[in-house]
Amino acid sequence: MRVYSLEEIRHCFSRSTDFNEIFDMFQSAISQGVDELEHYRPLFWNHSLSPDEICLFGEKLADQFPDVAFDVYLWLASVFEVTCSSDDNYERAFVYYRKAAEVRPDHPDPYLDVCDCYDPDLNIPPVAALIDFVKTGAEQVPQPGPLFTRLSRLYEHAGDPAQSEAYRQKAEEAGGRRGSNPAG
Repeated sequence: MRVYSLEEIRHCFSRSTDFNEIFDMFQSAISQGVDELEHYRPLFWNHSLSPDEICLFGEKLADQFPDVAFDVYLWLASVFEVTCSSDDNYERAFVYYRKAAEVRPDHPDPYLDVCDCYDPDLNIPPVAALIDFVKTGAEQVPQPGPLFTRLSRLYEHAGDPAQSEAYRQKAEEAGGRRGSNPAG
């Protein structure tokens, strides 16, 4: 298999519209041991690729380089949050936030970031699913205060003022104020 420079790889990932060319370059990058997510980001933003193709590349990258799997999944979630929100109602983003949490269940980012996907007017993703996910995170994260803040807001959106207040108090007790986005 031909060896490509990092510049050639980035150029192909960002500009090519030929799936076969992109796939060959991806295979070459993997075989060359290119394991820094930065080199693959243009691939995930390549508008010629379908969401399924982006998933294929992301999953393969995470499988080949487990040390970057958490970052790959968070990056994929953020890509799908921006690019597919109107098509799949954030389902793909939620899937990848969950995968990131599986890799590092004690890291707060997947639980906090997924709340930014919530659209209270449409209840998308379903608030109950978000609550369950964030509650799971609150059990794993060493400093769950920010997650309690998000849970308070999610329960408020769900129409449960008692739970909202209970989690607001937990957040105050924990001293956590990160994640004060009103949407989530």
